[in-house]
Amino acid sequence: MTGLFHSARVAVKFTRRETLLGSMMALANLRSAAARKAAQQVRTPGQLRLACVGVGGQGKSDISELTKLRDVEIVALCDVDAAHLAAAAKLFPSAATFRDFRRMFNAADEFDGVLVATPDHTHAVITMMALSLQKHVYCEKPLTRTIHEARAVTEAARKTGVATQMGNQGMASESNRLIKEWLAADAIGAVHSVHVWSDRPTHSGKLPLWWPQGVELPTDSPPVPEQLDWTLWLGPAPERAYHPDYGPFRWRGWWDYGNGPLGDMGIHNLAPVFDALRLDAPSTIQGSSTPLHEASVPNACIVHFQFERNGDRPALEVHWYDGGLMPPEPEGMPKTLALSRAGGILFAGQHGHILVNGDAGSPPLLLPESRAREFEPPAATLPRSIGHYAEWVKGCREGTPTGSHFDFAGPLTETVLLGAICIRLGGKLLHWDRVNGRFINHPEADALLHYQYRDGWTLAPEELNRVPT
Repeated sequence: MTGLFHSARVAVKFTRRETLLGSMMALANLRSAAARKAAQQVRTPGQLRLACVGVGGQGKSDISELTKLRDVEIVALCDVDAAHLAAAAKLFPSAATFRDFRRMFNAADEFDGVLVATPDHTHAVITMMALSLQKHVYCEKPLTRTIHEARAVTEAARKTGVATQMGNQGMASESNRLIKEWLAADAIGAVHSVHVWSDRPTHSGKLPLWWPQGVELPTDSPPVPEQLDWTLWLGPAPERAYHPDYGPFRWRGWWDYGNGPLGDMGIHNLAPVFDALRLDAPSTIQGSSTPLHEASVPNACIVHFQFERNGDRPALEVHWYDGGLMPPEPEGMPKTLALSRAGGILFAGQHGHILVNGDAGSPPLLLPESRAREFEPPAATLPRSIGHYAEWVKGCREGTPTGSHFDFAGPLTETVLLGAICIRLGGKLLHWDRVNGRFINHPEADALLHYQYRDGWTLAPEELNRVPT
């Protein structure tokens, strides 16, 4: 490399196809070398230099939010799709561009933090490399694709001590703080159960689907789009021929790449429950679903999580519904109000309910109306967030805490993935040994805690650095 990105940290052997695909961006890199050098020379004190892996879709949105903040500079862009990469390069012409994140980490000395906004199955390998190089990490949700990965990433982040944040934006909301303050003020008494739901993969229970689900693997083999490096997109996932049904966003419905609605909206809507009720991992998981398919997530499911008593918080049940399935309406529901088909959270306590009627972050409602009339909301006692993205940027600079740091995000992701394993096994009752990270009553379920990476892929950064894809 020339210009700003010059250090050589990783020795990686690349295939001829990868080299040819990467050449599309080489000329742009050379032309922007002078611009990158100029950007380095005018860098201001306190400026946070970020490298971004996955710059289309959600990554594009994350970058937009981060660059609204003061003294944040995008210095590196990485994507396996040359079209996404070229579009991002137009917005940040001084940034270096890469197809392979390992090449990007050759230049680790030139950036402070990393945004990871790739499909779930590549979160862990990228994040582990960033942590091994002492880089702050913002990783989209869910934190990882497997429970083994979630525990490895959480432990690595704890040892490293860098600023971390998982992308569940509702954790910064006013709603999240009101829920905790109302519960602390005994608005509904002790909580004994919580119902959480999402309409995905449907749109309010109707077709078309957000992504393919409840289907068999496609049998046709269309050509790989010219701009896509399919081998790099697969990363550690099992070898499989390209198909557009695995493409942007649509990968969520396939077990090899995502975990369906649980991995998508489950992270968002279960986060306020975990936060308010100090949850860790469940002791038992059981569920049911529409017909199972080996490769894809079923169209709809219900999962029941049992959490043991924790200090003064009694044991409770958390129930998840997706695909248009809904919880029962609570007693005292006003006739003018209906549970949102899109999603929501319903805390059930001794004296009533707290309802978040919509995605996490929607304003909470107290039910029944009689309880709402007699309850006097307490004064604010919790600090308010400066903003989800601003929390992470401040944490990178000052070491301040974030609302969705990996010590929180790891156990939340683990619980979501336990629900996914339960559904893959037909809804069997599973007893989970949280301390030892294994199933007590179904040892065969342990095989789903992780999977065999493709040759050349590993969670050990020093090994990943040395082997080709």
